Amino acid sequence: MAVRAEHDRAVLARLLGRDPVLHAYQLGDLDDFFWPYTSWFRRGEQVALLYHGVDPPTLLAFAAPADTAALGVLLADLAPVLPVRLYAHLSPGLTDALAGTFRLDAGGRHHRMALTDPARLAAVPRAGVPLESADLPGLRELYARAYPGNWFDERMLETGQYLGVREGGELVAVAGVHVFSPVYRVAALGNVTTHPLWRGRGLGAAVVAALCARLRESVTHVTLNVKADNAAAVRLYERVGFTRFADYEEWTLTAR
Repeated sequence: MAVRAEHDRAVLARLLGRDPVLHAYQLGDLDDFFWPYTSWFRRGEQVALLYHGVDPPTLLAFAAPADTAALGVLLADLAPVLPVRLYAHLSPGLTDALAGTFRLDAGGRHHRMALTDPARLAAVPRAGVPLESADLPGLRELYARAYPGNWFDERMLETGQYLGVREGGELVAVAGVHVFSPVYRVAALGNVTTHPLWRGRGLGAAVVAALCARLRESVTHVTLNVKADNAAAVRLYERVGFTRFADYEEWTLTAR
């Protein structure tokens, strides 16, 4: 059975929907908002996504432990036709399938977390108002100061799922999304940060709680990625009801 391009969103939704938390980002990328930037590859029941909306492109390949070997075969077949440089988000155990074609530079282990105890949201004070395109300058300034090097797709403001907290007219805390798809019932939090001078006051938890409550009106699964060694962020997310669901590894791949 050879790897092949897959263009049928219904087929992809069925395969990915068997584990919607593990595949939340991929399910979200089936949405019209992201679909034009995607290339999908399938071998049997296994699926990999190459997302072209960033430079370099990003390969997403996730599998439950029982399916790691099968997904590894897909990646080994796919490796010769991938770009010469790309990022990759991979479930543990998949790097061997790419190591013969690429040099892999580690970007660290991450947790995939999911909102599994939304009752905790009620115990967290909420803050934040929706941000719009007019807020872009302030948002860029906040990220430059508080979260340099983060990946921020400005188009995501169009979803209406970015909330901000202001003090004295200045944006000091924000929470947004990397993925938001009411059609496929998934969302992934991203671009969450607080101005360094305002940290330790609960603003991060407050704006995340407000955004989660807002997202739950439209989607079933609210997820996020967080670096495994970012203990403060993990504690924040656990406080508002997230739990660790799976781990994955980030890599930079460069053709040999």
